[in-house]
Amino acid sequence: MDKHQITDIATLETFYGTPGKASLIKVADHLTPLYRKWIMASRLCVVSTIGPEGTDGSPRGDDGPVVQALDAKTLLLPDWRGNNRTDTLRNIVADGRISLMFIVPGSNNVIRVNGTAVVTVAPDHLDRFEQKGRKPRSVVVITIAEIYSQCARALMRARIWTSDDESSDLPTIGQLLAEQEAGFDGATYDANWGARAEKTMW
Repeated sequence: MDKHQITDIATLETFYGTPGKASLIKVADHLTPLYRKWIMASRLCVVSTIGPEGTDGSPRGDDGPVVQALDAKTLLLPDWRGNNRTDTLRNIVADGRISLMFIVPGSNNVIRVNGTAVVTVAPDHLDRFEQKGRKPRSVVVITIAEIYSQCARALMRARIWTSDDESSDLPTIGQLLAEQEAGFDGATYDANWGARAEKTMW
């Protein structure tokens, strides 16, 4: 074994320390009003699943919101036409654990949802997504366990966006944090974020 390989959590924590307050208070167990607004602005998400044949990551996109919110704990993701490998669906049927990363063009923030999922062909769920006479063949029903914002540094380092037109009306991270903890100074957090990120980018 490589002597530099980290094999236990205690050793890992000696290199990384403990997370900051914002990293902890940002987690919700349901769709808050601001998290809902953010996710409904997303037309693209990356879905991660696990099953007996291994892991899978799959982009899912739509020409409107990529998911619908059934209620504060439940998201609906239509399975539109793809390559018919059904890797994601097979994993969900076998295991059910799921993670989604929601992306909005122009925003360096990503919203993550972790939870469990099932695949359904219930007519009422299929009908919700009908477009021009076409319906998805199935719908993934996601039960939210946790939802939170992802650190923006990865997209900032990659300089992936050239425009922020579509992200101008999104809640800021400071607003999301203030929604989670009464008294949190979200305005100051947002004002200081750019300079702080610039110093800790790499």
